[in-house]
Amino acid sequence: MAPMEMKEQESLYFAIQGLVGKWWNGSDLYPDPCGWTPIQGVYCDLYDGLWYVSVINVGPVFDNSLRCSPNAEFSHHLFKLKHLKALSFFSCFISPHRNPVRISDLRWEEFINSLESLEFRSNPGLVGKIPTGVGYLRKLESLVLLENGLSGKLPMEMGNLVNLRKLVLQENHFVGQIPSSFGHLTELLILDLSRNNLSGTLPAAFGSLSSLLKLDLSNNMLQGNLPIELKNLKNLTLLDLGSNNFSGGLVRSLEEMVSLKEMVISNNPKLRGDLRSIQWKHFQNLEILDLSNTGLAGEIPESVAEMGKLRFLGLKSNNLSGKLPRELSSLPCVTTLYLNGNNLTGELVGFSEEFFRKMGRRFGAWDNQNLCYNSNLTSTRYAPYGVRPC
Repeated sequence: MAPMEMKEQESLYFAIQGLVGKWWNGSDLYPDPCGWTPIQGVYCDLYDGLWYVSVINVGPVFDNSLRCSPNAEFSHHLFKLKHLKALSFFSCFISPHRNPVRISDLRWEEFINSLESLEFRSNPGLVGKIPTGVGYLRKLESLVLLENGLSGKLPMEMGNLVNLRKLVLQENHFVGQIPSSFGHLTELLILDLSRNNLSGTLPAAFGSLSSLLKLDLSNNMLQGNLPIELKNLKNLTLLDLGSNNFSGGLVRSLEEMVSLKEMVISNNPKLRGDLRSIQWKHFQNLEILDLSNTGLAGEIPESVAEMGKLRFLGLKSNNLSGKLPRELSSLPCVTTLYLNGNNLTGELVGFSEEFFRKMGRRFGAWDNQNLCYNSNLTSTRYAPYGVRPC
C-alpha cells in the first residue's frame, strides 16, 4: 500500500473540517483516505510512489457524501493540495445572510498548474464577484458556476482560459457586457450564460467559437442586432437567445448554422422582421423552432414546411397575417404547433380531423379572429380549440 505524505493528509483533513465542521475527525474515521478507508467524494492519484488528492466533491450527492455545515468555510489548507485536478461544491453554502462566502477571497493562483475542473452548483450563499485570479487557471477545462449568489461583471481575464471546453454561469446575478475576450475560448463546446442580468450587444468575437455545440444566452437583457458572425458556428446544435431585447430581424447568416437542432429566439418583442427573409430549407436538422413573441409580421411561407425533422414550431403572439399554409399539416415529425395570438385569416385548408385529433391543444390557433375551420370535414368533438367554424 502506498502511503500519503503527512502534509498532504493534514491539508486534506483541515480543508474538510472547515467545510463539514470541527466534529469531523479524519485521522480516526479515515486513517487511510486513499486506500482501505477512502473518504466519499475524495479521489487520489499516485505521484512518485505517494498518494496525492486529485478530486474533491462536497455536497449531498450520495447518502454518505460529505455535507457542508451551516457555517462552512474555506480553509487555506485546501490550496496546499498541489495535485488537485477537480473541485466541486454542491448545495454547500446555502445562506447569503447568515454565512456569506466570497469566492473572490480565495487563492486560486495556487492551482495554476493542476486544476482542470471547478464547479459550484446551487450555492446561494456564495456571493461576490468572480475574481480576476481565475484567469490564472490555464489548465481549466470545465468551469461551472450554476445557481449561486455571484454578482458583478464578468472579468476580461476569463478569456485567458483557452483550454475551456465547458463554461456554465447560469442563474447568478452577473451584470454588464459579455467580454469580447470570450472570443479567445476557441475550444469551447458549451457556453451557458443564461438567467443573469447581462446587457449590451452580442460580441462579434463569438464568431471565433467555431467548436461550440451549445450556446444559451437566454433570460438576460442583451440587445442590438444578431451579429452576422454567428454564421461561423457551423457545429452548433442548440441556440437559445430567448427572453432578451434583440432587434433588427432574423439575419440571413442564421441559414449557415446547418447543424442546428434547436433554435429559440422567443420573447424578443423588438426583433421584428419577416419569416420570408430566411430560406428555411437550409435547416434540415432543426427539430425545435420557437420565434414566439418576436414582433414578426407578414405571412408564414410554405418553405417552413421544408424542415422535415421539425417537431415543435412556436410562432404565437406575433403579427403574422394571411392564410395558414396547408403544407404545415404534412410535416412528418411535428407534434406541436403554436400559432395563437396572430392575425391569421381564412379557412384551415388541408388540415384534417385526424390531424386535429392527433394534436389536440398542441395545435394552438386561437386568438386569430378571422381564422375558421370547415365544419363539414371536422366534427365538433375534434375541432381546433378556440377556432370558429367557417
